[in-house]
Amino acid sequence: MAVRGIRGATSVEKDSAEEVLSATRELLNELLKANCIHEFDEIVSAIFTTSPDLTSTFPAEAARAIGMKQVPLLCASEIAVPSSLPRCIRVLLHVNTDKKQTEITHVYLREAKRLRPDMASAQ
Repeated sequence: MAVRGIRGATSVEKDSAEEVLSATRELLNELLKANCIHEFDEIVSAIFTTSPDLTSTFPAEAARAIGMKQVPLLCASEIAVPSSLPRCIRVLLHVNTDKKQTEITHVYLREAKRLRPDMASAQ
């Protein structure tokens, strides 16, 4: 069994804890569904990042709220690149899987779809 990375991103309209948590839950649910992850034991760890303009809450709180209580989670801030997408939440899930790299589905929602126009799956 390999450890694979699954990427995802979304955005919010404003920096509020409610919006950040809601958008993060939506993103995580879509990632889990798209990659047929049914048990949190399959998830090795998750790294969340936010653009520098999001400071209201930790996106990892949304993961804990949906049941990822034993999954190691980390939050960080993205580099403040001038042309980067504002109010953006990103995640990198590390999962144990028998899937090949080409079978992994990365998910980009809302304005974050602009980050990876080459990825049409699950959007």
